[in-house]
Amino acid sequence: MVREKTKKLRGGSYGRGHKAGRGKGKRGGKGMAGLGKHRWIWMQINMPDHYGGHGFVRHAQKTEVSAINVGDIDRTLDRLIEAGVAKVNEDKVTVDLGKMGYDVLLGGGQVGRPFIIKVGKATEKAVEKVKSAGGEVETDGGDKEE
Repeated sequence: MVREKTKKLRGGSYGRGHKAGRGKGKRGGKGMAGLGKHRWIWMQINMPDHYGGHGFVRHAQKTEVSAINVGDIDRTLDRLIEAGVAKVNEDKVTVDLGKMGYDVLLGGGQVGRPFIIKVGKATEKAVEKVKSAGGEVETDGGDKEE
């Protein structure tokens, strides 16, 4: 059975105007049109991060450098020898900081015995302290960090 309201709409355009109900109708634009206007609530619900900044990406990132002070090597020498990282040759102690995972030798602390230290880079102060104790510092590139 057909209702009264349906009978009224037969033959007409069902309340949409003559051309609005055909084809694409009154859709309010293509794609993302109207997100700041008539589709604002839809956008707030479904795409809340559409507007605004979203941070940035640093492309020139610095790599982390692991460093150790000469005083730390002198203080923990017994543990380094037990671990097999440091070796005693006659009167000098040989330490390879590259194998330990260190990149730079810094000049903090006191040096009480002669060392032969192999490392990627060393500061001038560190080299000076090791040499004054009768040791030497071997760097990979031969460069000292300034």
